[in-house]
Amino acid sequence: MTGSTISVALAQIAPVWLDRVATTEKIVDRIIEAANGGADLVVFGEALLPGYPFWVERTDGARFNSELQKSLYAHYVEQSVVIDRGDLDAICSAAAEHSIAVYVGTMERASDRGGHSLYCSMVYVDRAGEIGSVHRKLMPTYEERLVWASGDGNGLRTHPLGPFTVGGLNCWENWLPLPRAALYAAGEDLHVAIWPGSRRNTEDITRFIALESRSFVVSVSGLMRESDIGDDVPHADLLKENADAVMANGGSCVAAPTGEWLLEPETEVESLRIVELDHRVVLEERQNLDVVGHYSRPDVTRLLVDRTRQATADFLDE
Repeated sequence: MTGSTISVALAQIAPVWLDRVATTEKIVDRIIEAANGGADLVVFGEALLPGYPFWVERTDGARFNSELQKSLYAHYVEQSVVIDRGDLDAICSAAAEHSIAVYVGTMERASDRGGHSLYCSMVYVDRAGEIGSVHRKLMPTYEERLVWASGDGNGLRTHPLGPFTVGGLNCWENWLPLPRAALYAAGEDLHVAIWPGSRRNTEDITRFIALESRSFVVSVSGLMRESDIGDDVPHADLLKENADAVMANGGSCVAAPTGEWLLEPETEVESLRIVELDHRVVLEERQNLDVVGHYSRPDVTRLLVDRTRQATADFLDE
């Protein structure tokens, strides 16, 4: 981080699927590698910790009261992240020790919602190792709704990072105009989009958001292959039998505020790529379009954002 620039690392990796501890170790290794490469921020894919629920659409996931689906869901809950239990402590410690910020996609087992439902949560850890925000995906996409709960607006927040203000969204909620607008209004000029892994998702919207917002946009995806299904996962043989050779092919990329590629989408391989971003380009491109500044009309259209953390009950003990 020097003057008007920062360096961002894109960690396109596969999880040790449905194994929280082993996947955490892999993430920490990439955090250290990114920091040693001079990165100020490292980004990981959606639901990477401990992995995306690829089984749902391949094993009749909508069948009601299925013993198979119950068994897989229970394992998923057991392997998911409980933040207040300390499941992210190793990641936070690595961030602090190496002075690098982290965005990581998690499956959050939320204690404040009873501890038995899962939220697709995008967690920001700052360079001091402190968790700055936990954004629970507002609306799970299609079959994801069979295993994930709907989130809230509490995590629609931005964070200072050198000359930049960084924020982010999970996967298809990047298509939602109003959450994007909320982040823009909070000063975002570096947008992070995380995905389970598919070039078809990232190659158009990454450049579109960059052009709309006149911001840098970093899209980071995961990988998932049939070979990543471990023998110790419940029903492993059945899952392998129904899996595609490649279920998530990556597609991580970076677009500039001009809409031009800085890093084009990369597929099929695990990688760690680092790119330098110059904030001056944001200032230059905002000269003709600033969608929440000089090119906005708040007297005509305004957005109301509820950032309270939703809860089922408020307990008044005193």
